[in-house]
Amino acid sequence: MKNKNIAIIGSGATAIYLLKHIAEHYKSLKKEISSVTVYERDTNSGMGMPYNPNTTDIYNLANISSEEIPELLMSFGDWLREQNKPTLKKLNVTEFPIDDSEVYSRLALGEYLRDQYLKIGELLEARGIEFLEKLDTEVSDIEYKKDTNLVNILTKDQKEETYSKVIIATGHRWSETDNPKKGYYGSPWPIQKILPKKGEYYNFPIGTLGASLSAFDVVTSLAHRHGEFIKTDSKYTFNLNPKAKGFKILMHSSEGWLPHLQYEQRLPMREIYRHTDREQMLSLIDDNGYLRLETFFHSVCRNALIEAFEKDKLERMAIRLKDANFGIKEFVEMMVKDHEYSDSFEGMRKEMVAATNSIERSKPIHWKETLDDLMYCLNFHAELLPAEDHHFFRKEVMSFLMNVIAALPLSSAKILLALYDAECIDMIPGRVNVLEDVSDNTKTGVAIEVENEKGKKQTIQYKMYINCAGQKSIQIQDYPFKTLVENGTVRKACAAFEDEEDCKDLIRIIDEELLFEKNENLYLYTGGIEVDAAYRVIDEDDIPNENIMDVTFTHTSGPRPYSYGLQACNATSKILVEAWVLSLKQHQEFDADIENATQLYEENDL
Repeated sequence: MKNKNIAIIGSGATAIYLLKHIAEHYKSLKKEISSVTVYERDTNSGMGMPYNPNTTDIYNLANISSEEIPELLMSFGDWLREQNKPTLKKLNVTEFPIDDSEVYSRLALGEYLRDQYLKIGELLEARGIEFLEKLDTEVSDIEYKKDTNLVNILTKDQKEETYSKVIIATGHRWSETDNPKKGYYGSPWPIQKILPKKGEYYNFPIGTLGASLSAFDVVTSLAHRHGEFIKTDSKYTFNLNPKAKGFKILMHSSEGWLPHLQYEQRLPMREIYRHTDREQMLSLIDDNGYLRLETFFHSVCRNALIEAFEKDKLERMAIRLKDANFGIKEFVEMMVKDHEYSDSFEGMRKEMVAATNSIERSKPIHWKETLDDLMYCLNFHAELLPAEDHHFFRKEVMSFLMNVIAALPLSSAKILLALYDAECIDMIPGRVNVLEDVSDNTKTGVAIEVENEKGKKQTIQYKMYINCAGQKSIQIQDYPFKTLVENGTVRKACAAFEDEEDCKDLIRIIDEELLFEKNENLYLYTGGIEVDAAYRVIDEDDIPNENIMDVTFTHTSGPRPYSYGLQACNATSKILVEAWVLSLKQHQEFDADIENATQLYEENDL
């Protein structure tokens, strides 16, 4: 049976770009598709969780500018310029003229995405592909029928539909439960649940686990309800409401880091082969079929970073990189030491000067942009990394990257500094351990233990404690579509060790639950499920499934560890559709080995 009816689970940004790329290839695909049905568990479609008024707040910023958003039918900036002033005011867009390099509210971005989603749906209809929606409909399970190559979708209301192809794009899903009676929240979303009722105030300290962008959404939402920000020139001042005496937010971060700030970029859109090419990347694969992190660093990253540091007049760093013995471990250690703040907020205040100078004078920070491009390149070749390099990348590199390249908007930083100056926010470094059962209602409050880098421990009691650590890779047992796991249609994402003998000391310290043997080789579970380069799920027999794809980042971060926002939504969906179109043209399944995958990347300027 040909692929006549397609289902997409989720209607967020990845689904929007999927629909866009399908519409672009309608001449090739309309022979294979009679309809596309989008399942959305929320009542609002085409927004995604971070930009939905049911989950976010008017004070939360989008953390991405119009010039960084991959092309849809119209740019975000142009869409804003088309809206009338009352509409913009409701979306907390109050400064004019609209600037393509400015960051606006999450609500504004959500309304833009929904507008583009609906217009792309109309475009599909005009091009002969039926566009259908099932709103307020949560998919509870998926079953693949091997005998017919069809896929059954079961919804929570026990309705079942059959499709020839299903693409999973569920986006954010928060599984940890809340206990409001105790004051514990497993995530900040929907953010309305943590806000005080009108006329009420929190006259006590509030703890957040993590200093991520999600934590800043909590900070801005709560701060605006407990005081007033006064803007004078380019600085904010915070006046705490007298009725909110005692209000303070204490952020907990293992390293005590705040993310670095938004900066000017020469080329805002990432490219896989900006600093290398397909031929060089393939040449780096060793005789055992692996790409080693050190090889990638020495052959691709070193020269690109030296050039970037020299452009930024950071000669000391460029000189260190010219040392042949200076590898990726030494690079990360150098950058962490150079960019960690002894005092997070005072460090941010100091960085604000350089970041403001970068943006106002259109002066790029080349090394940050180069590093982002290099990690983008590595992400699409990460299936070649052995287990020992996957472990190092996740343990040593990712936290540094998420801190340095997080690009917190300057307006968010100004809010944080205003709160800091008003003594309404602080940072407590150290590893956190929740000391009691958060489901226990026999007593209120949450007790945590904080251990600093010297091993000293302190206990802190909170009336409200919010887990803002962000969404990590799911474990296979938490994959939302249980039948796919039970029937072996999906499997753990894993990587083999290239040299077990060499890695004995490392293997001893890795959690045993992450290690398993297969075909007499030792493997590391890297998180989530296995997908191939075309995002087809891989079954227990190593066979890619032509009928089920998964482009949800928390599901696929095992083989694709580095996520990069809306640009990732576009890139993954484009790869999926381009591979599909290519297989139709060649009248055979797309062979997603590294040779074909990298050719796809190169030909599509990803």
